[in-house]
Amino acid sequence: MSALRAARIAAAAVIPGELLLAVCPAAGVRLPGWLPPAAELLVCAVLLLQAWVLRSLYAAARARGLTPREARRDAVRAAVPESVRRLLLHELRAIASLGRWTVRRTHGVRPGDLAAAYTGPQTAMMYGLLFVSVIETVGLAVLIPWPAVHRVLLVLDVYGVLLVLALHAACVTRPHVVRPDGSLRIRYGALFDLAVPPDAVASVRVERRYPEGRLVTLSEDGVLDLIVGSQTTVTLELNRPLEFRRPLGARASARTIRFHADDPRALVGALRRLPAPP
Repeated sequence: MSALRAARIAAAAVIPGELLLAVCPAAGVRLPGWLPPAAELLVCAVLLLQAWVLRSLYAAARARGLTPREARRDAVRAAVPESVRRLLLHELRAIASLGRWTVRRTHGVRPGDLAAAYTGPQTAMMYGLLFVSVIETVGLAVLIPWPAVHRVLLVLDVYGVLLVLALHAACVTRPHVVRPDGSLRIRYGALFDLAVPPDAVASVRVERRYPEGRLVTLSEDGVLDLIVGSQTTVTLELNRPLEFRRPLGARASARTIRFHADDPRALVGALRRLPAPP
């Protein structure tokens, strides 16, 4: 197995592995005393492997005449799977949203735009999850007697609390946007972002539905559900398929989009009041 392939496999496996290490003690599975330190050493080994592979790829790209910036981008794309890159990018954007949330600023909303919030159905759930995460962090800090396990879980739990708060902040600061030219931007935090041009809209209506599935669910007949709190409130019919990207990078297309807005009548009314494209 080449070093590049090993680095890509290691990068794709290290995040689920860390999550599994955190979940097992919380679920009552007793870990051997040697496992957490061994996991830390393994993560360090993965990071060293990634650094070595990235350095080799960077040097090869520079030898081909690429600029330093282009060489860095080329090396990262070759060594790190797209799903891992996008996952890390989502997390960084979510954490950056905490600053915007603190100063009450929104992302991508310009003067004259209508910002449509969509966090209503999930706010109580997110704060409940945050409360449970804090209680779990404190409880594990008191109950776990092994220092190595305690340190690893404390870091993971604190990061988990921060991430839950950041995900909610990203949803608050990245609302749906209706622009004066009739374009619509449908979003869910930093995970999903779809621009709908005005000439692609066939019709729009308020329609409350309670679909089952994940956040982004696409049916075989091209119906995309962007589900928040197990519901959608707006149905957008398109006159042609629109391509979108799933949170981890996979591409797909939809002819109907159902999504949630806290005030669906305001969003639908704004779209209907806009002049039809020539």
